[in-house]
Amino acid sequence: MADIEKTAYEKHDFHDISDSPPYRHGTILPPDDSGAVHGESFTAGNSFYAKFQRLAARFRVELRGIERVPTDERTDKHVWKVGTMWCAANMVVSSLAIGVLAVPVFYLGFVDALLTIFFINCLGAMPVAFFSTFGPRFGLRQMVLSRFWFGYYGVKLIALFNCLACLGWSSVNVIVGSQLLHAVNPAMPGWAGIIVIAAGTFIITCFGYKVVHYYEMISWVPCLIIFLIILGVFAHTGDFSNLPMGRGEVEAGSILSFAASVFGFATGWTSYASDYTCYQPVNTSRTKIFIWVYGALILTLTFTEALGLAIATATVNNPAYAAAYADNAIGGLLAEVLIPHLGTFGKFCLVIVALSIIGNNCPNIYSISFSVQILTHYAQYIPRFVWTFVATLIYCAIAIPGYSHFESVLENFMLVIAYWLAIYEAISLPEHFIFRGGFSGYAPETYDQPAKLPPSFAALFAFCCGIAGAVVGMAQVWWLGPIGGLIGGEFGGDVGFELAFGFAFVSYCCARYFEKRYFGR
Repeated sequence: MADIEKTAYEKHDFHDISDSPPYRHGTILPPDDSGAVHGESFTAGNSFYAKFQRLAARFRVELRGIERVPTDERTDKHVWKVGTMWCAANMVVSSLAIGVLAVPVFYLGFVDALLTIFFINCLGAMPVAFFSTFGPRFGLRQMVLSRFWFGYYGVKLIALFNCLACLGWSSVNVIVGSQLLHAVNPAMPGWAGIIVIAAGTFIITCFGYKVVHYYEMISWVPCLIIFLIILGVFAHTGDFSNLPMGRGEVEAGSILSFAASVFGFATGWTSYASDYTCYQPVNTSRTKIFIWVYGALILTLTFTEALGLAIATATVNNPAYAAAYADNAIGGLLAEVLIPHLGTFGKFCLVIVALSIIGNNCPNIYSISFSVQILTHYAQYIPRFVWTFVATLIYCAIAIPGYSHFESVLENFMLVIAYWLAIYEAISLPEHFIFRGGFSGYAPETYDQPAKLPPSFAALFAFCCGIAGAVVGMAQVWWLGPIGGLIGGEFGGDVGFELAFGFAFVSYCCARYFEKRYFGR
């Protein structure tokens, strides 16, 4: 084994031994001059970590965590796979559920809700597509890239929020899937459906990047077919109701609040974006990546949310749909569409749609491991796939008791996600365009060197300002901000994500100017 270690050192010319874990104690061989860690480094040595990784490698499990991918290991040349990745993640019943919220929660008409869905998705998907282009250029995960904007220590706060987002998304998603399984078989308890979907997600994410991409490449196709069947059957029933658009302050407030939910879902992938392109070759066209990601997001999100909206209109004038939604939420609605008209085949369709949740949860549970390793370097002593297992246990423990409170959980969670990601974007975008002058302003080999990264003061100050903006602009059941309360009558209108972005953007630009002038980094 000593020969293996020596070969790795000689082959990759490791000049310096990093003084930070996990390199210090020999858990992983140290990075080369570019800051990259080569694949064989994870299995070199006689430590328990190395032995455990060698065992995992026999089953073709991805061993890499937050370490930078070397140029010669970025061999995923199929750009279209980043498109199918997001097709599968969004051609699911969870995004359909966002569209449903427009009617029973926000009391919108069909046309106004449909326009909100389209334009807000166009806005929310842009950061996801943009940050996806960073993966091939730098070979770094999204949370690691965030160190260049938030600093080595400030990014830990972002990683914590991302962990909460991953767990929250996963919990909400499995609840939706479990409701569908319960609609097919009322004897099946909610907790059983949650465990089935969570187990399927873990198996795929355990193997890592390649298997996640392979699964997502094909899983969206049967989901699209089922959704087209749902559309056809619902259109044939004639139960669609073209609900009229509202007017006045109440209408404005409802649109703003619904827009926050739509934006939160669309932009929710921003904090994972480069995780799924970091194995693309360094010369991959950034334009092609942007187009593939953006197109996949817009098409799938608009289609599924619009379908959910259309079905939700039936709950207003059709008591059967209203009762189905009251009894079993999204699962009840889809069951009301399919089962009376297609019988057993309709139940089969519902099972497929329920299992589509796996495609939606894979990005969450795969990416959470990187956020955990950003939180503390000691987490790198534990292989990535172990953290996916721990995360699976945690979100199941959240989802099972939350099963009966889905609607309120979904609405409130989507809005909170919109707030913190708006702040994330308000800090990262000006840092990239204004203070670094684009891609040429990065030294990616310094991603794990705190002294060469921003000192975090400006980012943390701006983050706090962004939170203040969100608080004064919120309009939720549990809090009505002073500005949000001025819009939309009694229930207000949520402008939290807009104000969060504005407050964070302005405060960061001002604070970062002085920080960079004083610290020089």
